[in-house]
Amino acid sequence: MRWTVIDSPIGALSVASDGSGVSGVHFGAVDESGPVDVDAVLPAAVDELRHYFDGSLTDFTVPLSVPRGSSFERAVWREMSLIPYGETRTYGAVAAAVGDPTAARAVGVACNRNPIPVIVPCHRIVGAGGKLVGFGGGLPRKRHLLELEAKVALARDWGA
Repeated sequence: MRWTVIDSPIGALSVASDGSGVSGVHFGAVDESGPVDVDAVLPAAVDELRHYFDGSLTDFTVPLSVPRGSSFERAVWREMSLIPYGETRTYGAVAAAVGDPTAARAVGVACNRNPIPVIVPCHRIVGAGGKLVGFGGGLPRKRHLLELEAKVALARDWGA
């Protein structure tokens, strides 16, 4: 596993790669005693994250490598990847989309276990009625990401 740390508007982000794809994004800097190196995937991931934060990228294309997660968690992570940029879905809607409309809380747990936040957009999942709840990076970061995407989507869709 190789790591790099980038500065972003929501604080330092540590990005990990196993050589075949991005395998982790963590809020804050990784422990400096761990391996810090660059492989072929990391420069692309850093570039895409920077473009995401400046509003010029709305769809990540870097390869992902996530060898863990239950079948339910993987289904939730796939579903959250389908939520369009600048839009949200409720935990209940995601639960229904993965085949268990009663599993909204389990969707929340799967979101919390998402190993690649921002790139796999768990921030786009909100509580019933659009309530801003739950985010491993904290609600101020979630709000920032949602506001960024709303602003960019509005400008894109309305030429503002």
